[in-house]
Amino acid sequence: MPDLPEKPLLSRLFRLQYEKAQNAYVLLYPEGMVKLNDSAAEILRRCDGERNIAQIVADLEQSFATTGLQKDVESFLQAAQERGWIK
Repeated sequence: MPDLPEKPLLSRLFRLQYEKAQNAYVLLYPEGMVKLNDSAAEILRRCDGERNIAQIVADLEQSFATTGLQKDVESFLQAAQERGWIK
């Protein structure tokens, strides 16, 4: 498996936006759309190329008053990278 990017950034091929009709965040791309669950959306919203993974995890843990998200976030980012969502 390739290493995760130091500072994940949403690929330019995708656009993250909230879709009222879906009542959820979605990733739009030329061939279609991916409806995201809340966790996936919260992680991708922080993939701005400015924050590293530790900062993304810390922000999520603070925002949701929880701990221990590192493994789940890294696992999701790995899947997102394999799908070409982040670089």
